[in-house]
Amino acid sequence: MKKVEIWMVAANRALVALLLAVVFVIVFINVVGRYGFGVSISWIEEAARHLMVLCAFSASGLALREGRLVAITTILTVLPIHLQRYLRWMIVFIMFAFMALLCWLGIEFVQFAWNKETMATGISRGIPYMAIPIGCLLFLVHLCFFAKRFTREEFESGYEPESHLSETDQVKGN
Repeated sequence: MKKVEIWMVAANRALVALLLAVVFVIVFINVVGRYGFGVSISWIEEAARHLMVLCAFSASGLALREGRLVAITTILTVLPIHLQRYLRWMIVFIMFAFMALLCWLGIEFVQFAWNKETMATGISRGIPYMAIPIGCLLFLVHLCFFAKRFTREEFESGYEPESHLSETDQVKGN
């Protein structure tokens, strides 16, 4: 199961990096075209916006793993350790329920918008709106893999492929 998790995290990071790179390249081309040659490509702004939304939703699970989501910890810090763990599990269940609901509503939104076209690109509005359920599903998968470590506040440092393992797991070679 850990190999699946490692692969999923690596694939998610690669997706986010690719999306950011594509946004950078198309916006750079448009800026150079606009200010260097007086030519602007009309669909680039819309495409960049849609790609950034997909990037933000896709990166939310990675942010969870690194402890980078906004959190109000005032109540947690005043509680005894055993109650902190219970409250963190409640937070996990609330996050799961919220993202599952958002995923379901996102699917409904995609279906609603499928027959409408975007202004600049002329594609179905449902295509860029798929960022919502895709990102929510990715978050839910991350949450399922990471929930136990989340409750222990064992956040990852970021870019090392084995960083999700605890020190004892790394020593054992697991």
